[in-house]
Amino acid sequence: MVSVPICMLMIRRHNGHFSPSAILDLQQRLSACVDEVHSWMQSNRLQLNTNTSELLWCATARRQYQLPRCPFRIGPDTFIPSTAVRDLGIYIDSDLSIQTHVQRSVAGCFAVLCQLRSIRRSVPSSVYQSLAVAFVLSRLDYGNATLAGLTACLLNRL
Repeated sequence: MVSVPICMLMIRRHNGHFSPSAILDLQQRLSACVDEVHSWMQSNRLQLNTNTSELLWCATARRQYQLPRCPFRIGPDTFIPSTAVRDLGIYIDSDLSIQTHVQRSVAGCFAVLCQLRSIRRSVPSSVYQSLAVAFVLSRLDYGNATLAGLTACLLNRL
């Protein structure tokens, strides 16, 4: 089985946006396109794993309320568009703010530090410090190129 995630749709028109009334038409056209991909995959003995597929409508923070929340059909399955999706360990929000990624990274680092705290007195301080640096910095450093241009508020959280 081949998993083909539909992670993010950023569709542009000549003026750079779609009106809310045109989004429903776009949703139907996109669904028909994915159905064609599904048919092609079946004819080539492949299977589209719609259970792991996600759809992310992108808009500015001011336009989030205009995004459709109605169920979307991909192949035989229907699902609600996500507000954030994960691709290769990086969380992407519908407003492209990376806020979810920062929140999850901070939570993951805190969880590691809580686990390391239980062995703090059992190992020498140099070993403890090396473990903390290795486990925490690897989480913070992963995907750091996506953090370029991050707001000061989110950067301070990290």
